[in-house]
Amino acid sequence: MTLRTPLAAFAALAMLAAPALAAELPYSAEALAAAQAQGRPVVVHVTAPWCSTCQAQKPIVAALLAEPKYKDVTVFDVDFDSSKPLLHKLGVRMQSTFIAYHGATETARSSGDTAKASVARLFAKAE
Repeated sequence: MTLRTPLAAFAALAMLAAPALAAELPYSAEALAAAQAQGRPVVVHVTAPWCSTCQAQKPIVAALLAEPKYKDVTVFDVDFDSSKPLLHKLGVRMQSTFIAYHGATETARSSGDTAKASVARLFAKAE
């Protein structure tokens, strides 16, 4: 084990211990594992910079994270183009996909959704 691995795990835990910000965090296996180990509500958001649906989802996610009800939800942004092994593992076939977890248990999934109310319902299923 290199020094880099414990430092990455420490950084992931530090990000989760900080006050929630109304933004998506870049995905890392260490940060996701740390959030799940703490039993935190987690949403994985699979996006691509060229995806207009993903771009429409971003302000919805930011608005939900700004609401007190969802202040404990951690959202990880996964790049559709550069994360193919992870997407295969998660069973994700398209960008603009949300996967909600409560701890390590998947509780909801949707693709292509740009309605704030239904995205909010998905976030609520992570809690």
